Amino acid sequence: MTVLVLDNPELIANAAIAAGFTTANFEAGTRRPHRMKFHYGFNKHALGSDDVAFLRQHASYLRNHPAISVRIHGHSDNFGSEDYNRFLSRLRANAVARFLMQEGVAESRIFMSHWGSDRPLATPEDRAANRRVELEYLTMDVARAL
Repeated sequence: MTVLVLDNPELIANAAIAAGFTTANFEAGTRRPHRMKFHYGFNKHALGSDDVAFLRQHASYLRNHPAISVRIHGHSDNFGSEDYNRFLSRLRANAVARFLMQEGVAESRIFMSHWGSDRPLATPEDRAANRRVELEYLTMDVARAL
């Protein structure tokens, strides 16, 4: 079996429109947003405008599902010292957490991990793929165990 994975927001949006989905589907916050990774430029931690749109969908989903929490995993590439990379991954995770809180998600439902370059998504040489934040949804039972 062949599986095609799309991580191109424009292609995914076009496919969703072709399938009959509208922004009203997401504004209701009833469906979990599909995009769980947000990539960054070199030495950056500010959210891009595309990221903000998707994070609004996550915030809406979390507001409508109070039994679900989110863990934000901050990552960096392997360029520079590991201390700085951990600091940068923390800034990235904090930017996402602050945005979700501004959108009405309670701070008590947000957990963070900052990994620096310890958990690359791709090979260490593929630095652009490794500069990211990932969202992981948790049920309250799992969140309490952490």
